[in-house]
Amino acid sequence: MRNLNPQLLKNGEAVALDSVTILDFGDFRDCLLAEVRKQGRVAACFGVPVAEGGRDLELFALVARDRNACVAVYRTRISERFPSLTPDCPQMHLFEREIAEQYGVVPEGHPWLKPLRFHSAWRSGADVWGRPADQHPRIGEMEFYRVDGEGVHEVAVGPVHAGIIEPGHFRFQCYGEKVMHLEISLGYQHRDIERMLQNGPHPSTMAQMETIAGDTSIGHGLAHCQVLEALSGCEVPAQAQSIRAVALELERLANHVGDIGALAGDVGFLPTFSYCGRLRGDYLNLTAALCGSRFGRGLVRPGGVLFDLEPALAGEMLARLKGIEGNTMGALDLFFDAPSVLSRFEGRGRVSRSVAEDLGLVGVAAKACGVPRDSRFFHPTGVYRQLFDDLITEETGDAMARARMRSREITVSIELLRRIMDTLPEGPIRAQMGPLQGNALAISMVEGWRGEVVHVGLTDGDGRLRRYKIVDPSFHNWSGLAMAMRDEQISDFPLCNKSFNLSYCGFDL
Repeated sequence: MRNLNPQLLKNGEAVALDSVTILDFGDFRDCLLAEVRKQGRVAACFGVPVAEGGRDLELFALVARDRNACVAVYRTRISERFPSLTPDCPQMHLFEREIAEQYGVVPEGHPWLKPLRFHSAWRSGADVWGRPADQHPRIGEMEFYRVDGEGVHEVAVGPVHAGIIEPGHFRFQCYGEKVMHLEISLGYQHRDIERMLQNGPHPSTMAQMETIAGDTSIGHGLAHCQVLEALSGCEVPAQAQSIRAVALELERLANHVGDIGALAGDVGFLPTFSYCGRLRGDYLNLTAALCGSRFGRGLVRPGGVLFDLEPALAGEMLARLKGIEGNTMGALDLFFDAPSVLSRFEGRGRVSRSVAEDLGLVGVAAKACGVPRDSRFFHPTGVYRQLFDDLITEETGDAMARARMRSREITVSIELLRRIMDTLPEGPIRAQMGPLQGNALAISMVEGWRGEVVHVGLTDGDGRLRRYKIVDPSFHNWSGLAMAMRDEQISDFPLCNKSFNLSYCGFDL
Protein backbone atom coordinates (compact mmCIF):
# COMPACT_ATOMS: atom_id res chain seq x y z
CA MET A 1 0.00 0.00 0.00
CA ARG A 2 1.40 3.40 -1.00
CA ASN A 3 2.25 5.83 1.77
CA LEU A 4 1.11 9.26 0.57
CA ASN A 5 1.27 10.93 3.96
CA PRO A 6 3.75 13.80 4.10
CA GLN A 7 6.33 14.35 6.80
CA LEU A 8 5.04 17.11 9.10
CA LEU A 9 7.29 19.45 11.02
CA LYS A 10 6.98 22.62 13.06
CA ASN A 11 8.72 25.88 12.31
CA GLY A 12 12.32 25.64 13.50
CA GLU A 13 12.39 21.83 13.48
CA ALA A 14 14.54 19.30 11.62
CA VAL A 15 13.70 15.84 10.33
CA ALA A 16 15.77 12.98 8.97
CA LEU A 17 15.56 12.76 5.17
CA ASP A 18 14.79 9.05 5.42
CA SER A 19 11.47 9.97 7.05
CA VAL A 20 10.34 11.90 3.94
CA THR A 21 8.70 9.46 1.51
CA ILE A 22 9.77 9.68 -2.15
CA LEU A 23 6.49 9.79 -4.12
CA ASP A 24 5.83 9.01 -7.74
CA PHE A 25 5.46 12.30 -9.59
CA GLY A 26 1.76 11.70 -10.20
CA ASP A 27 1.16 11.19 -6.48
CA PHE A 28 3.35 14.22 -5.69
CA ARG A 29 1.27 16.33 -8.04
CA ASP A 30 -2.06 15.08 -6.68
CA CYS A 31 -0.98 15.64 -3.06
CA LEU A 32 0.31 19.14 -3.74
CA LEU A 33 -2.84 20.21 -5.56
CA ALA A 34 -4.98 18.72 -2.80
CA GLU A 35 -3.03 20.69 -0.20
CA VAL A 36 -3.61 23.96 -2.07
CA ARG A 37 -7.33 23.21 -2.44
CA LYS A 38 -7.46 22.83 1.35
CA GLN A 39 -5.84 26.29 1.80
CA GLY A 40 -2.28 25.05 2.06
CA ARG A 41 0.30 27.23 0.35
CA VAL A 42 3.67 26.49 -1.21
CA ALA A 43 6.18 28.09 1.13
CA ALA A 44 9.20 26.70 -0.77
CA CYS A 45 9.94 24.38 -3.68
CA PHE A 46 13.38 23.45 -4.96
CA GLY A 47 15.42 20.82 -6.74
CA VAL A 48 18.45 18.83 -5.57
CA PRO A 49 20.59 16.61 -7.83
CA VAL A 50 20.14 12.93 -6.93
CA ALA A 51 23.80 12.25 -7.70
CA GLU A 52 26.70 14.51 -8.58
CA GLY A 53 27.01 14.72 -12.36
CA GLY A 54 23.65 13.00 -12.92
CA ARG A 55 20.63 14.47 -14.68
CA ASP A 56 17.90 13.36 -12.27
CA LEU A 57 16.61 15.70 -9.57
CA GLU A 58 14.84 15.29 -6.31
CA LEU A 59 12.06 17.83 -6.01
CA PHE A 60 11.01 19.07 -2.57
CA ALA A 61 7.84 21.06 -1.89
CA LEU A 62 7.14 22.48 1.57
CA VAL A 63 3.49 23.36 2.06
CA ALA A 64 2.51 25.59 4.98
CA ARG A 65 -0.61 24.42 6.79
CA ASP A 66 -1.21 27.64 8.69
CA ARG A 67 -4.29 26.52 10.60
CA ASN A 68 -2.44 23.45 11.88
CA ALA A 69 0.80 25.34 12.67
CA CYS A 70 2.90 22.90 10.67
CA VAL A 71 4.60 22.36 7.32
CA ALA A 72 4.02 19.32 5.09
CA VAL A 73 7.11 18.10 3.22
CA TYR A 74 6.64 16.35 -0.13
CA ARG A 75 9.40 14.74 -2.16
CA THR A 76 9.61 13.23 -5.64
CA ARG A 77 12.09 12.58 -8.44
CA ILE A 78 12.11 14.06 -11.92
CA SER A 79 14.34 13.73 -14.94
CA GLU A 80 15.04 16.26 -17.68
CA ARG A 81 11.33 16.83 -18.40
CA PHE A 82 8.31 16.80 -16.11
CA PRO A 83 4.68 17.99 -16.34
CA SER A 84 4.29 21.55 -15.12
CA LEU A 85 2.07 22.12 -12.09
CA THR A 86 1.68 25.84 -12.81
CA PRO A 87 -1.53 25.61 -14.93
CA ASP A 88 -3.30 24.08 -11.92
CA CYS A 89 -1.31 25.82 -9.18
CA PRO A 90 -0.19 29.39 -10.00
CA GLN A 91 1.93 29.46 -6.83
CA MET A 92 4.38 27.14 -8.64
CA HIS A 93 4.93 29.56 -11.55
CA LEU A 94 8.17 31.16 -10.39
CA PHE A 95 9.44 28.08 -8.55
CA GLU A 96 9.31 26.06 -11.77
CA ARG A 97 11.05 28.79 -13.76
CA GLU A 98 13.74 28.90 -11.10
CA ILE A 99 14.30 25.12 -11.16
CA ALA A 100 14.41 25.14 -14.97
CA GLU A 101 17.04 27.88 -14.97
CA GLN A 102 19.18 26.26 -12.29
CA TYR A 103 19.24 22.70 -13.55
CA GLY A 104 18.23 22.79 -17.22
CA VAL A 105 15.06 20.71 -16.75
CA VAL A 106 11.84 21.48 -18.61
CA PRO A 107 8.43 21.83 -16.91
CA GLU A 108 6.36 20.81 -19.91
CA GLY A 109 3.20 22.84 -20.33
CA HIS A 110 4.44 25.79 -18.28
CA PRO A 111 2.42 28.74 -19.63
CA TRP A 112 5.26 31.29 -19.74
CA LEU A 113 8.67 29.61 -19.34
CA LYS A 114 11.53 32.10 -19.47
CA PRO A 115 14.62 33.03 -17.44
CA LEU A 116 14.08 34.28 -13.91
CA ARG A 117 17.46 35.66 -12.84
CA PHE A 118 19.39 35.30 -16.10
CA HIS A 119 22.29 33.30 -14.70
CA SER A 120 24.10 30.37 -16.26
CA ALA A 121 22.93 26.86 -15.37
CA TRP A 122 24.32 25.25 -12.23
CA ARG A 123 25.52 22.11 -14.01
CA SER A 124 27.11 21.16 -17.31
CA GLY A 125 25.14 20.80 -20.53
CA ALA A 126 22.83 23.15 -22.39
CA ASP A 127 20.20 25.07 -20.48
CA VAL A 128 16.46 25.10 -21.21
CA TRP A 129 16.89 27.86 -23.79
CA GLY A 130 19.66 26.08 -25.74
CA ARG A 131 22.63 28.05 -24.42
CA PRO A 132 25.79 26.33 -23.20
CA ALA A 133 25.73 26.12 -19.39
CA ASP A 134 28.83 28.34 -19.11
CA GLN A 135 27.34 31.12 -21.23
CA HIS A 136 25.94 33.96 -19.15
CA PRO A 137 22.74 35.31 -20.73
CA ARG A 138 22.05 39.00 -21.11
CA ILE A 139 19.75 40.14 -18.34
CA GLY A 140 16.27 41.03 -19.57
CA GLU A 141 16.82 39.51 -23.03
CA MET A 142 13.63 37.50 -23.44
CA GLU A 143 10.18 37.51 -25.01
CA PHE A 144 7.70 39.85 -23.36
CA TYR A 145 3.95 39.41 -23.46
CA ARG A 146 2.44 41.74 -26.06
CA VAL A 147 -1.08 43.03 -26.61
CA ASP A 148 -1.91 43.86 -30.24
CA GLY A 149 -4.56 46.22 -31.52
CA GLU A 150 -5.15 49.74 -32.75
CA GLY A 151 -4.15 52.31 -30.15
CA VAL A 152 -2.21 49.82 -28.03
CA HIS A 153 1.29 50.91 -27.13
CA GLU A 154 4.15 49.62 -25.01
CA VAL A 155 5.98 51.50 -22.27
CA ALA A 156 9.33 50.25 -20.98
CA VAL A 157 10.60 51.51 -17.60
CA GLY A 158 14.04 50.78 -16.20
CA PRO A 159 16.19 48.97 -15.34
CA VAL A 160 17.82 52.29 -14.44
CA HIS A 161 15.41 54.40 -12.38
CA ALA A 162 15.37 57.95 -11.05
CA GLY A 163 16.89 58.41 -7.61
CA ILE A 164 18.73 55.84 -5.51
CA ILE A 165 16.87 52.64 -6.31
CA GLU A 166 17.78 49.11 -7.30
CA PRO A 167 17.47 48.04 -10.96
CA GLY A 168 14.45 46.25 -12.36
CA HIS A 169 12.65 46.35 -15.70
CA PHE A 170 8.91 46.95 -16.11
CA ARG A 171 7.13 46.46 -19.44
CA PHE A 172 3.59 47.93 -19.71
CA GLN A 173 1.02 47.14 -22.40
CA CYS A 174 -1.27 50.17 -22.48
CA TYR A 175 -4.33 51.50 -24.26
CA GLY A 176 -4.04 55.21 -23.74
CA GLU A 177 -3.35 55.64 -20.03
CA LYS A 178 -4.95 52.31 -19.12
CA VAL A 179 -2.60 49.43 -18.24
CA MET A 180 -3.78 46.12 -19.67
CA HIS A 181 -0.74 44.13 -18.63
CA LEU A 182 2.50 44.64 -16.71
CA GLU A 183 5.43 42.25 -16.95
CA ILE A 184 8.32 42.53 -14.51
CA SER A 185 11.84 41.35 -15.34
CA LEU A 186 14.45 41.20 -12.59
CA GLY A 187 17.80 39.48 -12.15
CA TYR A 188 20.09 42.52 -12.21
CA GLN A 189 21.05 41.99 -8.55
CA HIS A 190 21.77 38.24 -8.74
CA ARG A 191 24.73 37.22 -6.53
CA ASP A 192 24.33 33.41 -6.61
CA ILE A 193 23.93 33.22 -2.82
CA GLU A 194 22.20 29.84 -2.72
CA ARG A 195 24.99 28.15 -4.66
CA MET A 196 27.66 29.84 -2.53
CA LEU A 197 26.09 28.24 0.55
CA GLN A 198 26.64 24.70 -0.69
CA ASN A 199 29.00 22.69 1.54
CA GLY A 200 28.58 25.37 4.21
CA PRO A 201 28.09 26.98 6.56
CA HIS A 202 31.20 29.01 5.74
CA PRO A 203 32.91 31.83 7.67
CA SER A 204 31.26 34.36 5.35
CA THR A 205 27.78 32.84 5.54
CA MET A 206 26.28 35.11 8.22
CA ALA A 207 27.48 38.24 6.40
CA GLN A 208 25.80 36.93 3.25
CA MET A 209 22.58 36.20 5.14
CA GLU A 210 22.44 39.74 6.51
CA THR A 211 22.74 41.21 3.01
CA ILE A 212 20.28 39.02 1.09
CA ALA A 213 17.96 42.02 1.42
CA GLY A 214 19.73 44.77 3.32
CA ASP A 215 16.55 46.16 4.86
CA THR A 216 15.73 42.68 6.23
CA SER A 217 19.09 41.90 7.85
CA ILE A 218 17.47 40.69 11.07
CA GLY A 219 14.75 38.72 9.30
CA HIS A 220 17.09 36.74 7.05
CA GLY A 221 19.83 36.43 9.65
CA LEU A 222 17.37 35.03 12.18
CA ALA A 223 15.87 32.60 9.65
CA HIS A 224 19.32 31.20 8.88
CA CYS A 225 20.23 30.85 12.55
CA GLN A 226 17.03 28.94 13.24
CA VAL A 227 17.85 26.47 10.45
CA LEU A 228 21.30 25.77 11.90
CA GLU A 229 19.94 25.55 15.44
CA ALA A 230 17.31 23.03 14.34
CA LEU A 231 19.91 20.92 12.54
CA SER A 232 22.26 20.96 15.53
CA GLY A 233 19.61 20.55 18.25
CA CYS A 234 20.68 23.81 19.89
CA GLU A 235 18.33 25.38 22.47
CA VAL A 236 18.54 29.17 22.30
CA PRO A 237 18.47 30.88 25.75
CA ALA A 238 15.31 32.80 26.67
CA GLN A 239 17.17 36.10 26.98
CA ALA A 240 18.52 35.73 23.42
CA GLN A 241 15.03 34.94 22.12
CA SER A 242 13.74 38.18 23.64
CA ILE A 243 16.57 40.26 22.18
CA ARG A 244 16.01 38.73 18.74
CA ALA A 245 12.32 39.70 18.90
CA VAL A 246 13.21 43.26 19.94
CA ALA A 247 15.51 43.59 16.93
CA LEU A 248 12.94 42.07 14.55
CA GLU A 249 10.20 44.47 15.68
CA LEU A 250 12.52 47.48 15.47
CA GLU A 251 13.33 46.44 11.89
CA ARG A 252 9.60 46.28 11.16
CA LEU A 253 8.99 49.71 12.70
CA ALA A 254 11.81 51.43 10.82
CA ASN A 255 10.65 50.10 7.46
CA HIS A 256 6.92 50.59 7.96
CA VAL A 257 7.44 54.17 9.08
CA GLY A 258 9.80 54.77 6.18
CA ASP A 259 7.30 53.29 3.73
CA ILE A 260 4.44 55.50 4.91
CA GLY A 261 6.72 58.51 4.56
CA ALA A 262 7.64 57.46 1.03
CA LEU A 263 3.96 56.94 0.16
CA ALA A 264 3.25 60.45 1.42
CA GLY A 265 6.05 61.73 -0.78
CA ASP A 266 4.60 59.98 -3.84
CA VAL A 267 1.38 62.00 -3.52
CA GLY A 268 3.10 65.24 -2.49
CA PHE A 269 1.95 65.22 1.14
CA LEU A 270 5.08 66.73 2.61
CA PRO A 271 4.37 66.89 6.38
CA THR A 272 4.21 63.11 6.83
CA PHE A 273 6.91 62.62 4.22
CA SER A 274 9.30 64.83 6.20
CA TYR A 275 8.39 63.53 9.66
CA CYS A 276 8.63 59.85 8.73
CA GLY A 277 12.01 60.29 7.07
CA ARG A 278 13.36 61.45 10.42
CA LEU A 279 11.37 58.98 12.49
CA ARG A 280 12.70 56.05 10.48
CA GLY A 281 16.16 57.16 11.58
CA ASP A 282 15.01 57.24 15.20
CA TYR A 283 13.95 53.59 15.05
CA LEU A 284 17.18 52.64 13.31
CA ASN A 285 19.10 54.42 16.06
CA LEU A 286 17.33 52.27 18.68
CA THR A 287 18.72 49.22 16.91
CA ALA A 288 22.14 50.85 16.88
CA ALA A 289 21.85 51.41 20.64
CA LEU A 290 21.27 47.68 21.01
CA CYS A 291 24.15 46.38 18.91
CA GLY A 292 26.07 49.26 17.27
CA SER A 293 24.58 48.74 13.79
CA ARG A 294 21.51 50.62 12.57
CA PHE A 295 20.55 47.59 10.46
CA GLY A 296 21.22 45.09 13.24
CA ARG A 297 24.19 43.45 11.57
CA GLY A 298 26.38 41.46 13.90
CA LEU A 299 23.62 40.98 16.47
CA VAL A 300 22.00 37.62 15.65
CA ARG A 301 24.29 34.61 15.49
CA PRO A 302 23.75 30.82 15.62
CA GLY A 303 22.98 29.88 19.21
CA GLY A 304 21.74 33.32 20.27
CA VAL A 305 22.97 36.92 20.04
CA LEU A 306 26.28 38.72 20.52
CA PHE A 307 24.94 41.74 22.44
CA ASP A 308 23.05 41.69 25.72
CA LEU A 309 20.14 43.96 26.62
CA GLU A 310 20.78 45.05 30.18
CA PRO A 311 17.87 46.44 32.26
CA ALA A 312 19.37 49.93 32.22
CA LEU A 313 19.64 49.94 28.42
CA ALA A 314 16.14 48.49 28.09
CA GLY A 315 14.79 51.31 30.28
CA GLU A 316 16.59 53.92 28.21
CA MET A 317 15.27 52.43 24.96
CA LEU A 318 11.71 52.36 26.31
CA ALA A 319 11.95 56.01 27.34
CA ARG A 320 13.18 56.97 23.86
CA LEU A 321 10.49 54.80 22.28
CA LYS A 322 7.77 56.73 24.13
CA GLY A 323 8.82 60.01 22.55
CA ILE A 324 9.24 58.46 19.09
CA GLU A 325 5.80 56.85 19.37
CA GLY A 326 4.08 60.17 20.00
CA ASN A 327 5.69 61.74 16.96
CA THR A 328 4.90 58.68 14.85
CA MET A 329 1.21 58.72 15.76
CA GLY A 330 1.08 62.43 14.96
CA ALA A 331 2.58 61.89 11.51
CA LEU A 332 0.19 59.01 10.81
CA ASP A 333 -2.85 61.01 11.92
CA LEU A 334 -1.91 63.80 9.54
CA PHE A 335 -1.62 61.31 6.71
CA PHE A 336 -4.83 59.35 7.22
CA ASP A 337 -6.93 62.41 8.07
CA ALA A 338 -6.11 64.28 4.85
CA PRO A 339 -8.90 64.02 2.22
CA SER A 340 -6.38 64.67 -0.56
CA VAL A 341 -4.38 61.63 0.54
CA LEU A 342 -7.42 59.38 0.91
CA SER A 343 -8.70 60.27 -2.55
CA ARG A 344 -5.38 59.23 -4.13
CA PHE A 345 -5.08 55.94 -2.25
CA GLU A 346 -8.58 54.54 -2.07
CA GLY A 347 -9.28 52.07 -4.88
CA ARG A 348 -5.81 52.27 -6.39
CA GLY A 349 -4.01 49.02 -7.22
CA ARG A 350 -6.67 46.69 -5.92
CA VAL A 351 -5.92 42.95 -5.60
CA SER A 352 -8.80 40.61 -4.78
CA ARG A 353 -8.62 38.01 -2.04
CA SER A 354 -8.97 35.17 -4.53
CA VAL A 355 -6.03 36.43 -6.61
CA ALA A 356 -3.92 36.89 -3.47
CA GLU A 357 -4.63 33.29 -2.46
CA ASP A 358 -3.99 31.92 -5.96
CA LEU A 359 -0.61 33.67 -6.16
CA GLY A 360 0.39 32.79 -2.58
CA LEU A 361 0.94 36.39 -1.50
CA VAL A 362 2.37 36.91 1.98
CA GLY A 363 2.83 39.66 4.55
CA VAL A 364 1.37 43.13 4.15
CA ALA A 365 0.32 42.42 0.55
CA ALA A 366 -1.74 39.38 1.59
CA LYS A 367 -3.20 40.81 4.79
CA ALA A 368 -4.37 43.92 2.93
CA CYS A 369 -6.56 41.58 0.83
CA GLY A 370 -8.14 39.94 3.87
CA VAL A 371 -5.82 36.91 3.75
CA PRO A 372 -4.56 36.15 7.29
CA ARG A 373 -0.86 35.32 6.93
CA ASP A 374 1.63 36.00 9.70
CA SER A 375 4.27 33.53 10.86
CA ARG A 376 4.30 35.14 14.30
CA PHE A 377 0.70 33.98 14.72
CA PHE A 378 0.50 30.69 12.79
CA HIS A 379 4.09 29.41 13.13
CA PRO A 380 5.49 31.17 16.22
CA THR A 381 8.95 30.67 17.67
CA GLY A 382 10.63 32.20 20.71
CA VAL A 383 8.68 34.84 22.62
CA TYR A 384 5.99 35.01 19.94
CA ARG A 385 4.56 31.77 21.30
CA GLN A 386 3.35 33.68 24.36
CA LEU A 387 3.20 37.32 23.30
CA PHE A 388 1.69 37.56 19.83
CA ASP A 389 -2.07 37.41 19.34
CA ASP A 390 -2.69 40.51 17.20
CA LEU A 391 -3.37 39.08 13.74
CA ILE A 392 -4.88 41.95 11.76
CA THR A 393 -6.13 42.25 8.19
CA GLU A 394 -7.75 44.78 5.89
CA GLU A 395 -10.37 43.93 3.29
CA THR A 396 -10.14 46.24 0.28
CA GLY A 397 -6.79 45.04 -1.14
CA ASP A 398 -5.87 48.49 -2.48
CA ALA A 399 -3.03 50.93 -1.81
CA MET A 400 -4.99 52.37 1.11
CA ALA A 401 -5.33 48.93 2.69
CA ARG A 402 -1.58 48.33 2.34
CA ALA A 403 -0.88 51.71 3.95
CA ARG A 404 -3.33 51.03 6.79
CA MET A 405 -1.78 47.60 7.38
CA ARG A 406 1.57 49.27 7.97
CA SER A 407 0.01 51.84 10.29
CA ARG A 408 -1.75 49.19 12.36
CA GLU A 409 1.32 46.97 12.52
CA ILE A 410 3.32 49.94 13.82
CA THR A 411 0.96 50.13 16.81
CA VAL A 412 1.22 46.37 17.39
CA SER A 413 5.03 46.36 17.19
CA ILE A 414 5.40 49.24 19.65
CA GLU A 415 3.21 47.42 22.16
CA LEU A 416 5.16 44.20 21.58
CA LEU A 417 8.43 46.00 22.30
CA ARG A 418 7.05 47.25 25.61
CA ARG A 419 5.85 43.81 26.64
CA ILE A 420 9.13 42.16 25.70
CA MET A 421 11.42 44.70 27.34
CA ASP A 422 9.26 44.91 30.49
CA THR A 423 9.63 41.16 31.03
CA LEU A 424 13.22 40.46 29.96
CA PRO A 425 14.47 37.21 31.50
CA GLU A 426 17.92 36.85 32.99
CA GLY A 427 20.54 34.42 31.85
CA PRO A 428 22.99 33.70 29.02
CA ILE A 429 22.60 35.19 25.58
CA ARG A 430 24.19 32.42 23.54
CA ALA A 431 24.34 28.61 23.62
CA GLN A 432 27.05 26.38 22.24
CA MET A 433 26.35 25.04 18.76
CA GLY A 434 27.06 21.39 18.04
CA PRO A 435 27.64 19.70 14.66
CA LEU A 436 24.80 19.68 12.16
CA GLN A 437 22.76 16.51 11.83
CA GLY A 438 23.61 14.59 8.64
CA ASN A 439 21.05 13.71 5.95
CA ALA A 440 18.42 15.98 7.46
CA LEU A 441 16.10 18.81 6.46
CA ALA A 442 15.13 21.86 8.52
CA ILE A 443 12.82 24.80 7.87
CA SER A 444 12.70 28.27 9.40
CA MET A 445 9.91 30.80 8.87
CA VAL A 446 10.32 34.36 10.15
CA GLU A 447 7.77 37.14 9.73
CA GLY A 448 9.95 39.87 8.27
CA TRP A 449 8.51 43.33 7.81
CA ARG A 450 7.48 42.58 4.19
CA GLY A 451 6.16 39.15 5.07
CA GLU A 452 7.26 35.58 5.54
CA VAL A 453 10.98 34.81 5.13
CA VAL A 454 11.58 31.09 4.52
CA HIS A 455 14.93 29.28 4.76
CA VAL A 456 15.36 25.55 4.23
CA GLY A 457 18.59 23.65 4.90
CA LEU A 458 19.36 20.17 3.55
CA THR A 459 22.48 18.39 4.79
CA ASP A 460 24.60 15.59 3.36
CA GLY A 461 25.94 12.61 5.28
CA ASP A 462 28.76 14.72 6.76
CA GLY A 463 26.44 17.40 8.10
CA ARG A 464 27.38 19.99 5.48
CA LEU A 465 24.76 22.00 3.60
CA ARG A 466 23.97 20.02 0.47
CA ARG A 467 21.28 22.50 -0.60
CA TYR A 468 20.05 25.73 0.93
CA LYS A 469 16.81 27.35 -0.22
CA ILE A 470 15.85 30.97 0.48
CA VAL A 471 12.43 32.49 -0.23
CA ASP A 472 12.18 36.22 0.38
CA PRO A 473 8.58 37.53 0.61
CA SER A 474 9.19 39.54 -2.55
CA PHE A 475 9.48 36.27 -4.48
CA HIS A 476 5.76 35.72 -3.91
CA ASN A 477 4.62 39.34 -4.05
CA TRP A 478 6.07 40.79 -7.28
CA SER A 479 3.31 38.96 -9.15
CA GLY A 480 0.82 40.74 -6.90
CA LEU A 481 2.12 44.12 -8.07
CA ALA A 482 1.66 43.06 -11.71
CA MET A 483 -1.96 42.12 -11.00
CA ALA A 484 -2.55 45.33 -9.03
CA MET A 485 -1.76 47.37 -12.14
CA ARG A 486 -4.41 45.69 -14.31
CA ASP A 487 -6.88 48.36 -15.57
CA GLU A 488 -5.06 51.11 -13.62
CA GLN A 489 -3.67 54.36 -14.98
CA ILE A 490 0.02 54.10 -15.79
CA SER A 491 0.55 57.33 -13.85
CA ASP A 492 -0.47 55.44 -10.70
CA PHE A 493 2.38 52.94 -11.03
CA PRO A 494 4.78 54.77 -8.66
CA LEU A 495 2.11 54.81 -5.96
CA CYS A 496 1.15 51.15 -6.45
CA ASN A 497 4.78 50.09 -6.61
CA LYS A 498 5.62 51.89 -3.37
CA SER A 499 2.55 50.47 -1.65
CA PHE A 500 4.11 47.01 -2.15
CA ASN A 501 7.74 48.22 -1.76
CA LEU A 502 9.28 44.89 -2.75
CA SER A 503 12.92 43.94 -2.77
CA TYR A 504 14.84 43.53 -6.01
CA CYS A 505 17.91 41.93 -4.45
CA GLY A 506 15.82 39.73 -2.14
CA PHE A 507 14.16 38.30 -5.23
CA ASP A 508 17.39 38.04 -7.22
CA LEU A 509 19.45 36.42 -4.42
